Amino acid sequence: MARSQAINARRFTRGLSHSKSRYPIPGVFAFVAVIVLIGYIFWGSGVSGGIGGGFSKVEGDYTCTFEVQRAIPILKKTYGDSMHRVLHVGPDTCSVVSKLLREEETEAWGVEPYDIEDADRNCKRLVRRGNVRVADIKFPLPYRAKTFSLVIISDALDYLSPKYLNKTLPELARVSSDGIIIFTGYPDHAKAKAIDPPKYGRPAKKRSPSWWIRFFVQTSLEENEVAIKKFEQASTRDSYKPGCQIFHLNSYH
Repeated sequence: MARSQAINARRFTRGLSHSKSRYPIPGVFAFVAVIVLIGYIFWGSGVSGGIGGGFSKVEGDYTCTFEVQRAIPILKKTYGDSMHRVLHVGPDTCSVVSKLLREEETEAWGVEPYDIEDADRNCKRLVRRGNVRVADIKFPLPYRAKTFSLVIISDALDYLSPKYLNKTLPELARVSSDGIIIFTGYPDHAKAKAIDPPKYGRPAKKRSPSWWIRFFVQTSLEENEVAIKKFEQASTRDSYKPGCQIFHLNSYH
């Protein structure tokens, strides 16, 4: 009896081993899990390719910076030749500058108001080439008057108090020749994530259209009615619906 049980046990063990070799399900799951983990780590590190990479990994509520990239075709139809020398000001400016540089007959530069220590290779290359620089926009910009045809600002003015807005917005107007375009969040949108207070100084404050219009009047900045009309017409033709408030202003003359 004992011998019979031993033989049966060996047969069962061999059968189990054979079954595992034919259907290695646990091994398959382990392999898939490793691949998923590697992909997650790679994506989370913010690694991307060259100019075509497009986006760098940043934290925070940068909705309007992404909106600028969506709106580039509409802006080109609105401003035409004025899109040939563009300065973008705002977080993750490397992604906007990269996209603008892929447009025909467009030169682009960017000002990053915050830290870019974790920038990807594409962004670091743009910094080395001089297309992107880090600068505190509460102080005068290192550019001569009317250096750029257009200045586009996104997700940057929301973090400034009126005290600094009174200095920053006229400074942005000073370095532009053909206009200023402001992308800013709606007041009913969720507040930006509170991250690294020393970097941002204050939480984002989303202001209403009427607040901005009053502020433009106070700083002697006029809305560009021609650009507003062209932008609306191009948006209608292309079925483009902005996710942010967009203001078109004339430069100082």
